Amino acid sequence: MIVAVPEAEPHVGKLRFAHDSSAPLGVPAHITILFPFAPPDNVDEDALGELLAAHPGFDFELASVEHFDDGVTYLAPIPSEPFAALTYAVAERWPGYPPYEGLFELVIPHLTVSEVMLELNPPLPIACRAHEVQLIEEEAPGRRWRLRRRFPLA
Repeated sequence: MIVAVPEAEPHVGKLRFAHDSSAPLGVPAHITILFPFAPPDNVDEDALGELLAAHPGFDFELASVEHFDDGVTYLAPIPSEPFAALTYAVAERWPGYPPYEGLFELVIPHLTVSEVMLELNPPLPIACRAHEVQLIEEEAPGRRWRLRRRFPLA
């Protein structure tokens, strides 16, 4: 589940295509809400839609370039709390699928630009709007991703 961020594509699309393995597979610039998630047959999409519709859409900015300890380069959204609230709400409803498989205690919303350390200087801040969450799925392991369903926020 992702919040697509089309406003970022003109600034980081080419870099993502070269340095983020998900971009060539059709995943747009995005902030992850929950990954990995349940297999499609295990998702009650009506319940998911109701849960997400209880959260308002919101404006945010991609405000800074940051790096995780492993070198991943990302753009940090401000505010980040609405993204985390969405993540925790979905994870609470589907506890068998904790954020990032439970590897990290804290959810840090981010838009990955590169899977390696990369110095970049996009024109920040980038004004954005979160108005929906997209459920995307792989056509087959290691293959292209496609949109399964859009869930509007309130």
